[in-house]
Amino acid sequence: MKNLIKTLAIALSLTTVTACNANSKRNTQDLAIVETKLETNVKSDNPEIKVALLLDTSNSMDGLIDQAKAQLWQIVNELSYAKYEEKNPNLKIALYEYGNDNLNADEGYLRQVIAFSDDLDEISKSLFSLTTNGGNEYCGKVISTALNQLNWGDNEDDLKLIFIAGNEPYTQGQVSYKEASKLAHKNDVTVNTIFCGDYDQGISAYWKDGADLTHGNYMAINHNKASVHIASPYDDKILELNEKLNKTYIAYGESGRAKMELQAEQDSNARGYNKANAVSRTVSKSSRLYKNSSWDLVDAEKEKDFSYDDLTQDQLPEELKGKSKDEIKSYVKTKRNEREKLQQSIAQLNIKRRDYISKKSTDEANGLENAMISAIKTQAKKKNYNWE
Repeated sequence: MKNLIKTLAIALSLTTVTACNANSKRNTQDLAIVETKLETNVKSDNPEIKVALLLDTSNSMDGLIDQAKAQLWQIVNELSYAKYEEKNPNLKIALYEYGNDNLNADEGYLRQVIAFSDDLDEISKSLFSLTTNGGNEYCGKVISTALNQLNWGDNEDDLKLIFIAGNEPYTQGQVSYKEASKLAHKNDVTVNTIFCGDYDQGISAYWKDGADLTHGNYMAINHNKASVHIASPYDDKILELNEKLNKTYIAYGESGRAKMELQAEQDSNARGYNKANAVSRTVSKSSRLYKNSSWDLVDAEKEKDFSYDDLTQDQLPEELKGKSKDEIKSYVKTKRNEREKLQQSIAQLNIKRRDYISKKSTDEANGLENAMISAIKTQAKKKNYNWE
């Protein structure tokens, strides 16, 4: 059977972790584990916004990780409005953690959690997998690793950004941050630094210098501040539409059922913060950036290499087994029409929601979200990106 599922570049990385029993506080032996990291390589004529997020997961960074989890969907939504010469840029996000004593010392206490991906559910899952412990934070090492491991490409129209967040001196480790910055500049990658603490303290710890070397933004945030989510009168209706939206997905192939369960799991993770955050995720799910062609027939049908002739009975969901090709096409078309109407309704409600929130907003801007969006828009403008 021809390959129906979007080809994924699979990078296997051996990582040694130290498991800690929280009850007995006894350290067990280091365990070598194999992790699969997915990188999507979808062919597209549109430029890409590539964001590598490098998060310090040492003991003091629980607040930072919490902000990242709580603010992911707002960041995605803001990026969905970006334009480049009337084109809609694609978004790919990669995630690294560093400064965690559970990670392999020989690798510099860092780990690639997920390579560049446009699978928003997988990115959300990766963020929610992060935990904090210990701390040896080597900024130069994690930056150079991300530059060397990730597929940054050579398209001059792409916006290539690294965001590194932490609270220890930027100079730690055997890899010089200055050498890492030179490598970033050579590859047209802008490094933005986010110091978790006092602005002047971050400057004295060389975080500003790290950003300046690649013409990036230096920012300081209060990483322990709770994320601010403003409720709106439109939230309940949007969440109601989300339930209907989920019913328009037609899971197929080996990963279909698991991916649908992952979708529900990330809905639940978003709700774990509050209703407004779940609404932000729903808006992301109704946007052009939420792509599921690897497991959903509605999205898959739009791909150039898709053919109904390649479908086999064992790949189909129960409701489509034994159906003719025409019957399957008709079913997919019905679900597509339902989804498009729901997406349109969510988008219309979101316009009203954004207007309501803008009028209710105070100066209590979310730290990580505000820092990232501000930097992205500043640097995107230099490459002629604009926002709707």
